[in-house]
Amino acid sequence: MSRKRRMFDIEIPEDEPETFPAGKDEPREQRRGPMATAIAETAESSRDRAEIEAQIRAENDALAQEHVRLKRAGLITDMIPLDAIDTYKLTRDRAPAADFEMTELVASIRDIGLSNPIRVEQGRDGRYELIQGWRRLSAYRQLLAETGDAEAWGTIPAGIVARGDRLEQLYRRMVDENLVRKDISFAEMAQLAVHYAIDPHTAEHDPEKAVAILFKSAGYQKRSYIRNFIPVVQRLGEVLKYAQDIPRALGLSLAQRLEEVPGIVAAIKTDLHDWDDRSVKDELDILRRYAGQGVDALEEGGEPVRKVAAPVPQQGKAKTTFQLVRPQGSAKCTAANGRLEIRLPRDFSTIDRRKLESAVAMLLDQIE
Repeated sequence: MSRKRRMFDIEIPEDEPETFPAGKDEPREQRRGPMATAIAETAESSRDRAEIEAQIRAENDALAQEHVRLKRAGLITDMIPLDAIDTYKLTRDRAPAADFEMTELVASIRDIGLSNPIRVEQGRDGRYELIQGWRRLSAYRQLLAETGDAEAWGTIPAGIVARGDRLEQLYRRMVDENLVRKDISFAEMAQLAVHYAIDPHTAEHDPEKAVAILFKSAGYQKRSYIRNFIPVVQRLGEVLKYAQDIPRALGLSLAQRLEEVPGIVAAIKTDLHDWDDRSVKDELDILRRYAGQGVDALEEGGEPVRKVAAPVPQQGKAKTTFQLVRPQGSAKCTAANGRLEIRLPRDFSTIDRRKLESAVAMLLDQIE
């Protein structure tokens, strides 16, 4: 008996993906093992990270440039400890005891705070140098000393200026800020010009030329007045307690007399020597007398006393000169119209004022 064979028709779809026998490789472009996948992902992540880091660096560079720009403009403000601020770089134009409105400034800051920050230049080792704001800094220091409250008054708002500005520019900033104040005197401005010229780090050492540099923003007439006050502060500054109170007219007259009258500087110093309790009026009366602006005063009993102005030298060449031998040396005497002068190698300012006045009075009595 024979077996019948069965035939089965198997239809294979034409669109079926091609299959490969076991053990055969797939095409290279379709195969990705675990290691390759990890490497690819790592590379992609590195590229993303590099792009992000580049963006961060660009932003940081932009912020740094902006910070430098704002710092140079003095627009970066921070709370700076008072004991980290030095005041050595610039010589101030304010006398230590000259600011009679400090009490008002202290009261204002205590009540409403500081509306205008000071300006400092960043130094080294965490130090700062004051550029503008001497009165405000002084007010904060006074408040700290009075209250002992370091949390409230131990730091001060300050605009931080980057280092690099020339010293002349720093002086100009300080001067221009003070020019808008009505209470700054010609004597104080002249004193600043003198200090500027003395400063070894400045290029100009002539006080009169320094006026043109420091007070460039002031008018010509004002600069002229400041120059006229220079000999007053140079020759009398060490004995004057109230130089800032000298009126313009008195200062101009006094400066002229200092040039015209020999010995007037020594005479003024003698009158003011050891007179520590004198008032503003006392000092100005002395200066007016020597400047030719005699004033009337009243004694305690109400009797008027005329303070005679120092005589103005008259024009003329007639004069008498002679010498006297004294224990201290040879005394050269000169007598002229309106002037009697004795030159002797001796410091007459050390002689008691009453004794000196008595001797001069006796001399004048003898030659009447």
